[in-house]
Amino acid sequence: MSLATEVIVLVGGFGTRLQAVVADVPKPLAPVAGRPFLAYLLDAYAAAGMRRAILATGYRAEQVRAFAGTRWKGMEIAYSHEDSPLGTGGAIRQATASINSDGAHVANGDTFLHYSPQALERAAVALGVPMSVALVRVDDVGRYGAVDVHDGLIHAFREKGGSGAGLVNAGSYFLAGDALARLPSQVTFSFEADVLLPWSAAGRVAAFADTSGFIDIGVPEDYARAQAMFAADA
Repeated sequence: MSLATEVIVLVGGFGTRLQAVVADVPKPLAPVAGRPFLAYLLDAYAAAGMRRAILATGYRAEQVRAFAGTRWKGMEIAYSHEDSPLGTGGAIRQATASINSDGAHVANGDTFLHYSPQALERAAVALGVPMSVALVRVDDVGRYGAVDVHDGLIHAFREKGGSGAGLVNAGSYFLAGDALARLPSQVTFSFEADVLLPWSAAGRVAAFADTSGFIDIGVPEDYARAQAMFAADA
């Protein structure tokens, strides 16, 4: 079995919650320890063996193109641009037109995670399901919403507002070719609400929790935490 070597990175968000600290660039280009946040994501995927990244652009797309170009440390960079907001699902579905292989990884452009994309894919293959989701254990699930896992499969995503330690969605996914082909046909939709929730309820999504180093720069306090985290790794 040949493993997927392409990743779709969602970089089209407005970054509304970060406007107070980063107002002139799209969220994935927010400076973190002297570099745009997207640089760390692309570094990680290139080092993990991805050969091609499709950047799903929207807000200030020209800035993303100017920064990332067409090659990154041996990895080809391609683009899928949304002229109007398509939702996370619509952006992924549009980007699948650029996929050259049977299956692809997907990542949020404002989250970082240490994990093996190949191991994430194998988690889906081992259980015979078309999709797997990277999870991370946190001390307080309240901000994210906990994930219920049984026998290696995700059964439910709980609403935000709970408490205590648990597993949460880390924003990195693998979708086999069958999953890509079965994405909803509408132009605009939510990947989380229209794919993750019903597919998990149907027992079609594998859980993968061999992860670490999760960071979400979507809110100012975690953006500040990212500065220290990446500066320490430099």
